[in-house]
Amino acid sequence: MRNLWIFINRYNAFFLFIIFFAIGIILTVKNNAYQRSVTVNSTNEVVGEVYQNLNVLKKYLNLGTVNDSLAVENARLKTELLALKSIDSAKKVVVKDTLNNPQYTYLSARVIKNSITLRNNVITINKGRADGLAPEMAVISPGKGVVGFVMDVSEHLATIRSLLHKDSKISVNLQKSNALGILVWGVGNADFTKAYVKEIPNHFKVNLKDTIVTSGFSHFPPGIPVGTVTNTSVPTGDNFMSVEVKLFNDFSTLQYVYVVLDKYAAEQKELEAKLPHE
Repeated sequence: MRNLWIFINRYNAFFLFIIFFAIGIILTVKNNAYQRSVTVNSTNEVVGEVYQNLNVLKKYLNLGTVNDSLAVENARLKTELLALKSIDSAKKVVVKDTLNNPQYTYLSARVIKNSITLRNNVITINKGRADGLAPEMAVISPGKGVVGFVMDVSEHLATIRSLLHKDSKISVNLQKSNALGILVWGVGNADFTKAYVKEIPNHFKVNLKDTIVTSGFSHFPPGIPVGTVTNTSVPTGDNFMSVEVKLFNDFSTLQYVYVVLDKYAAEQKELEAKLPHE
């Protein structure tokens, strides 16, 4: 306290100057219309600029929340779109509450851990058992492409066996010919942008840039774009054909995914478990 008083006493002339200067500016602005107008306009401009910068900062800080809400909304819209696509307009059928009771629904989730450089890549998401997730549920990306299958779940988290995993196999078909095949990442393939479709019957014709989509098996809804054919000369050594596919999904930039909830998955699994294994 003593040092503060010594400091003020030493520079009292400077502080008095500042005080009288401020009083002079206030009196000038208060008693002169032109100066008052200039001061008000300048103040409003400065305040407006400050508020604008604060709003930009606020929007930036809220981007995570906005992205989460958009992902949820997109999941709802995708569910409705899938229900509409399931209606065969060429046939006269009665559809009861299709939009409110579809076979497939999408649950959005945020990726909190991802890998693309390993032989068996795994993704972790921020949804789990409490959100209705279970092992072997299909997972797709918000844009185009398949991601993989739910592997393990805890109460609030889940791991996904990525398509970039040696054990991932997804049933797909050629969009033009409807020929079935199995999508795999491929033995010896370290490129996260491409995969292979194997076991395509040889009598089907496959062209470059043909689109590959999900077949509706392997827990995935039918018709989800997977990629395009980039090489039709992959050697197989058997009576089936294999092709190289450029994936639509970019695993290196994956931030959000959609888990596919199939209403009949448990019923189908229970029914198929009764089949004889021969």
